[in-house]
Amino acid sequence: MNNKIENGTKRLSAAQIIVFYYLIAVVVSTILLLLPITQKQNAELAFIDAVFISISAVTVTGLSTVDISQLLSVPGTFIFSIILQFGGIGVMAFGTILWLVSRKRIGLRERILMTTEQNSPTFSGIVRLIRMIFFFFVIIELFGAVVLGTYFLKYFPTWQEAYLQGFFASVAATTNAGFDITGKSLIPFANDYFVLTFNSVLFIIGSLGFPVLMEVSQWFRHRGKMPFRFSLFTKITTATFFILIVIGAIFIYLFEYSHLYSDKTWYQSFAHSLFYSISSRTGGMAINDINKFSVPTILLLSVFMFIGASPSSAGGGIRTTTFAVMLLAIYNYANGNRSIKIFKREIDDEDIIKSFIVFTTAMILCSVAVIVLACIEPAFSLMEILFEVSSAFGTVGLSLGITPDLSTAGKVVIMILMFIGKIGMFTFLFFMGGKPVKHPYHYPKERIIIG
Repeated sequence: MNNKIENGTKRLSAAQIIVFYYLIAVVVSTILLLLPITQKQNAELAFIDAVFISISAVTVTGLSTVDISQLLSVPGTFIFSIILQFGGIGVMAFGTILWLVSRKRIGLRERILMTTEQNSPTFSGIVRLIRMIFFFFVIIELFGAVVLGTYFLKYFPTWQEAYLQGFFASVAATTNAGFDITGKSLIPFANDYFVLTFNSVLFIIGSLGFPVLMEVSQWFRHRGKMPFRFSLFTKITTATFFILIVIGAIFIYLFEYSHLYSDKTWYQSFAHSLFYSISSRTGGMAINDINKFSVPTILLLSVFMFIGASPSSAGGGIRTTTFAVMLLAIYNYANGNRSIKIFKREIDDEDIIKSFIVFTTAMILCSVAVIVLACIEPAFSLMEILFEVSSAFGTVGLSLGITPDLSTAGKVVIMILMFIGKIGMFTFLFFMGGKPVKHPYHYPKERIIIG
């Protein structure tokens, strides 16, 4: 039986195998959610809702058709936290740790799968990278659980509940999952700046990108000993990441200063604006009723969710580098430049083409999803549908409240978007296309009129 499976997977491309493993993770997660030990007594969970929550958990999105605070038992909370690790560090990365623990030999094919999932340009050192990522995430999650659990002692009646809430909040924030077991997201802590700041830091750690985190750790280790140069990827994605945070905070502040934040001081307004600028990048937590935001803010949040996090992170969307390279290409082309030079480096033409392919394909995918949902869910406004689609594709988890009321067909559309948003557009395209074929010949090239 194992030989048949192994022979079958050899005929599949790396992207198809990764999708296959993610589907297995969804199946396992669904079974775990349906177990009596996972649910509270008298809790009811339909099969379609179990599948929906499983996909949302494996893709660390946070959209849910039921209130998981009323669903998960105490053992179920820990089981659910383990499921979040699948999406947080990636199914292949999680599998790599299991292979290392079982002392299984990791061959070339496994390394190719890891590099495909992590979007790494080389598989040199990929096992060491994933091992570092795993232990780094575990340490951060445990540290966050202790800090938040201790801090929550003043909010919850027993230390058991406080540390359970702190543990889950730490895991959900670090993996950018967007789930909570308070039943109210972070709304109870809207005016607690320590909780908001600590969660924001965990959001950034989870969405900044694993290669960036590893380079930063290497910089700390080599600081003062030998020269260290950050890669172009780290420079572009980090600059884009924080520029978007600043721009988002400023515009949300301006949009809501005389609207939702009219009764708040300027520093309260800016703190809330900054939190949403970070959370909308895949954190998925809310500190007020999002329906109260003005239309410009909802549209801005939709754009931010569509862009998403950095590549090789816990987040989804088109990713920051795609957005940055695309804007740089447009700017340079408008100025008569046929190449992109930044940070004393030149971006490869293939990466420029890839950025436009990802953006265009994602726009088509989300546009089709909006049209389909508008047809099958007439009870919801176009704004609500657009926000839900952006949240699902960006694996964010923010919602205007329509998720529980979606029809079965509507849930399927959102599940597909969450899944594609997590695995990435190129994995999705290569999954559809199969193994790449090298053509032994070329036709003569001819110019055509564009634009």
